[in-house]
Amino acid sequence: MIDGLIKHVLDPMWEKASTPLVRAKMSPNAVTLTGLGLIVLGSALYLWHRSDLVFGLWMAMSFAFDALDGAVARRRDMRSKAGGYLDAMVDRYQELAVLAAIAHVHDLWPAAMLAFAGSVITSYAKARVALETQASNDGWPQLFERLERIIYLCVMLVLAGVLPDAWAGTVTLWGMGIFAALTNFTALQRFRTAFRMLQGIDRADR
Repeated sequence: MIDGLIKHVLDPMWEKASTPLVRAKMSPNAVTLTGLGLIVLGSALYLWHRSDLVFGLWMAMSFAFDALDGAVARRRDMRSKAGGYLDAMVDRYQELAVLAAIAHVHDLWPAAMLAFAGSVITSYAKARVALETQASNDGWPQLFERLERIIYLCVMLVLAGVLPDAWAGTVTLWGMGIFAALTNFTALQRFRTAFRMLQGIDRADR
């Protein structure tokens, strides 16, 4: 939702930030895979150091780097369907790594499982429409899309890291519960949008 509303602000910002990568002639796919590596590394280290603050800041940096692949693709004129597909697949594995790490450190597996399910179904609900009819990536302004999920998790971890220890567990417990609820609410929003779109096509074909 945020990305759709302020895309005209975010895109120039990402393109400016991508300048060092463009000068280094880094490919969009290399940026995508490096972002995955940073997030997997940060998640693995979190299992060892267990600092919510460190993990939250690491995730913010890693996700910001990962967001530059599209800007690099545009500036180097290397946009491709294969690159878009790779980015979408990597996004799912990134979320899995982060949620699994949080679940392990805080013993919140049920909430993490529900959160990941909601995230995947949100993505699948739109992707599945493409098997039935041509569908644009635009016009799907649901509440809790990927950018919102990333910001939420980073803020939750940083808050848990800076608050007293007595509050950290409460922040992550309630934070993950709310996260799971919002991801599944968004999945249902997207299902409703997709279902109504296909119903409209069915009526037009009769």
